[in-house]
Amino acid sequence: MSKKSKPVGSEKLKAKDYEKELRKLQGELCHLQEWVKHQGLRVIIVFEGRDAAGKGGTIKSITERVSPRVFRLVALPAPSDREKSQMYMQRYMQHFPAAGEVVIFDRSWYNRLGVEYVMGFCSKKQHASFLENCPQMEKYLVDGGIHLIKIWLESSDKEQKRRFEARMEDPLRQWKLSPMDLPSRSKWFEYSRARDLMLKATDTKWAPWYILRSDDKKRARLNCIRHILSLIPYKEVPREKVKLPKRSMKHAYDDEATLKGRKFVAEIY
Repeated sequence: MSKKSKPVGSEKLKAKDYEKELRKLQGELCHLQEWVKHQGLRVIIVFEGRDAAGKGGTIKSITERVSPRVFRLVALPAPSDREKSQMYMQRYMQHFPAAGEVVIFDRSWYNRLGVEYVMGFCSKKQHASFLENCPQMEKYLVDGGIHLIKIWLESSDKEQKRRFEARMEDPLRQWKLSPMDLPSRSKWFEYSRARDLMLKATDTKWAPWYILRSDDKKRARLNCIRHILSLIPYKEVPREKVKLPKRSMKHAYDDEATLKGRKFVAEIY
């Protein structure tokens, strides 16, 4: 009798294997970065999901080896009184990419369909209006040449509970607990219904949602990077070989000696 094969992702991913694959994918992100600059592409990547779904760690795995001048991260705070009086999309649009840029939104205009709706920060009329208008706004972006990628990180009830408890106990992670996090825990099903309404209205042909299962953080990060790479056709841009020039001795002097008497950082380590 043959043994049943284990489902993909059922075994724990070894740290060594994870690091090896991550490095390879991050190398491809560097190639993508050069292609985006070379072609003058404009890319927006939206990350949404429940609190503690793993957005921050996933974004970090994408951005830690590329230039912040090309891959720009936007994580906006709560709107000011002035911003609340503006057109809703206005505060986001000022961060949209120019040619040769990738802008990553750690939460986005979809706040209106998530936390604002569930926590009562917007009216039912505002919510319904945004559900109706958002797809057309995104079509305008895509028709204007922007590559729009929307990723929803889906974590389980059990895993969210575990991550919240870990944050509460770890002083190095307590800063991750925002005033909205704990109430979101009690409103699990309200957030689920808000998610379902959002997907029904805004999962379009021109700007589809991609759902990323994120209980296993390492696998989620690898799957996310590979998916992004698959959505933007790119080629490796040839680079000129760099030759390090020799130090010129013209106007040479003892530049180390001139630092004597200055204040230095204590070399404790």
